[in-house]
Amino acid sequence: MACLSSLVAPRRPVLPSLSPPLSSARGRRAFAPPLRSRCNRSLERLSRRFRATADQQGQVQDDEVVDGKILQYCSIDKKDKKTLGELEQEFLRALQSFYYDKKAIMSNEEFDNLKEELMWEGSSVVMLSPDEQKLLEASMAYVSGNPIMTDAEFDELKLRLKKEGSDIVEEGPRCSLRSRKVYSDLTVDYFKMFLLNVPAAVIALTVFFFLDDLTGFEITYLLELPEPFGFIFTWFAALPLIFVLSQAITNAIVKDFLILKGTCPNCGTENVSFFGTLLSVPSGGSTNTVKCSNCGTALVYDSKSRLITLPEPSEA
Repeated sequence: MACLSSLVAPRRPVLPSLSPPLSSARGRRAFAPPLRSRCNRSLERLSRRFRATADQQGQVQDDEVVDGKILQYCSIDKKDKKTLGELEQEFLRALQSFYYDKKAIMSNEEFDNLKEELMWEGSSVVMLSPDEQKLLEASMAYVSGNPIMTDAEFDELKLRLKKEGSDIVEEGPRCSLRSRKVYSDLTVDYFKMFLLNVPAAVIALTVFFFLDDLTGFEITYLLELPEPFGFIFTWFAALPLIFVLSQAITNAIVKDFLILKGTCPNCGTENVSFFGTLLSVPSGGSTNTVKCSNCGTALVYDSKSRLITLPEPSEA
């Protein structure tokens, strides 16, 4: 039985050894130092690279970027960059010195760079007409104590720009120390003048279509001719005829009309005045007296000087 139990009893399983064999342990110890040294060198290179990048970014933020290709007017990073008003004054000063003093205060390249910088800034000074630039130069010269034109020439130039519809001569209500009057500028109300021509244009179109109907739509046939005949008839015959007819109808009702608008010097409300002849009845010449729609102040509209003035108080 003892022999039988010894034969039946289970044997303890043989577990594999967890310790590596001698040859593999030697190989791992042999290759471990080179691998660790390579990893350390890689980490060191990455850390140096990150430190260099951070130092460069800090230097760019702290120091100003210096580039020989960027001129003083084109530099957008300079902290002491001139304002738009200063650049415009320098531009006008250069024009005044060149045309009136016969000397240049800057080179052609500097002037072109200054002009380009003003264009990029959206300045309207470089887009001015010669008369507008001349007016601004005269104003600056007068303020500096070196007038370049007389008062009569300045007023004539300003009035001419007003009639041309220039924006630089438009001013709000103000007072004059010389004449002791309060006045405001007048401008043309183009929208109301356009509306005044609309009824005549509608009548002209009605007559045009009526003639087309009477002729059996022959005018429509001419408008639908193949190119370029239809284009020529439309732009050089039909439209000019409608325009001339509408102008004739308008001039038969109103003649030499002009609609001016301006702000009241007393309250700042915009008021409109009509100048011209309506059905052979004149409106009153070059001056009209209009009551303000807001405060009721009497306003004198002058179409020649394009000014609104308050009437002088009557002496008791």
